[in-house]
Amino acid sequence: MKALVTTNTTSKTERVFLIGAQFSSRTAYEVQESLSELAELAKTAGGTVIDTGLQVLEKPHAATFIGSGKAEQFAVDCRSRNIDTVIFDDELSPAQSRNLEEIFKCKILDRTSLILDIFAQRAQTREGKLQVELAMLQHLLPRLTGYWTHLSRQKGGIGMRGGEGETQLEADRRKVQERIDRIRRELDLVQRQRSTRREGRRRNLWPLASIVGYTNAGKSTLFNSLTGAGILAEDKLFATLDPTTRRLRLPTNQNVLLSDTVGFIRKLPHQLVDSFKATLEEVVRADVLLHVVDISHSLAQEQIESVNQTLAEIKAHEKPTLMVLNKIDKPGCGLEVKRMQELYPHVVAISAKTREGFPELMAEIGSMLRPIRIACELKIPYTDSAVIARLHAVAQVVNANYENGSVGKFFVRIPPWLESEFKKYMDENQEDKETVSSLGDIPIKEIETKN
Repeated sequence: MKALVTTNTTSKTERVFLIGAQFSSRTAYEVQESLSELAELAKTAGGTVIDTGLQVLEKPHAATFIGSGKAEQFAVDCRSRNIDTVIFDDELSPAQSRNLEEIFKCKILDRTSLILDIFAQRAQTREGKLQVELAMLQHLLPRLTGYWTHLSRQKGGIGMRGGEGETQLEADRRKVQERIDRIRRELDLVQRQRSTRREGRRRNLWPLASIVGYTNAGKSTLFNSLTGAGILAEDKLFATLDPTTRRLRLPTNQNVLLSDTVGFIRKLPHQLVDSFKATLEEVVRADVLLHVVDISHSLAQEQIESVNQTLAEIKAHEKPTLMVLNKIDKPGCGLEVKRMQELYPHVVAISAKTREGFPELMAEIGSMLRPIRIACELKIPYTDSAVIARLHAVAQVVNANYENGSVGKFFVRIPPWLESEFKKYMDENQEDKETVSSLGDIPIKEIETKN
């Protein structure tokens, strides 16, 4: 792909000019916000934004997207400012890219190419690099046409066998397609390995919660604050790409697997959604989604809709979702928080930076997961101190009575799969156990046991 930073002994940051199009279906405000986001993407990729241009038209021009006249006008302006790269806020067809390069005499990128370039810079793991390369090759394949006219053969006779550049072009197409097939096979292997690790984690029957949201909404900051993982969290778009999973222990002693995933964005390239399916399986398999929203952003609702659209593409839009309104430490968020609370059934307002609202967040996560637990009474001798410590580690101890000199009486909620571990501390005739939701409204039933 065409990166924005030229890597050599003297690294040069490219001067960038942005171009947006306002169609009848878009408002001027929406276009300006989209261009502002494009500017952030360009900075993340390492470019320096010099200026922006806007074209108002009914529909895209087939040859140059913005029309030849406007393209010539912008081209003159770019040449006078020594612009290295022109970036369009919409996806360009292969023909439009070639025509615009001839007019501007410089590098032409569209939003999709820019996002792919950022992903290529940010990918760290082998899996992430394979996924990005697959998306880039899928984007490149239809754009190979016309790249090899300088190697064209002479036209043949009556049938004109072997048109211009056919041999080299077809060879390159085959090479790209072979590489795509090879990467897909490698990603299938990675997907199976990830599935094996996932099943290994779930042997404990711990539920899975995945953090999703718009890029730069504070997902990684929240993940670090909850789990202490220490993954990269920067005020940049797509700061992290590779998923990370850690254990989160709730105040009820319930263990949850919490997964941080790649951020979403408006006009997210379909190639990325397709190639990142192995990563996004953490979202598809989750029991609960934590949808993190930057409530201080002026287009928070539009960002929510963009995330929901991507979730629908991967068929995860019907999962139980907790709306986590982040960055309430910033001024002027009160009214927007109230509006969101009226719109969505499960909403909690927090600050991932200051940890404000975390008790409510943890309680809501536990309430939505509601694992089935057995409510019972245990009598454990004080001499079995290791068992008492284990009980506090894995169960929800509702009440503990240490009045008896040698035996402690504990009213607890324990996971069903741990019942056998503590069975000998239950009365043998105690059959009146109660199965309840760990954070449900059913009061624990005090079970009388024989002395």
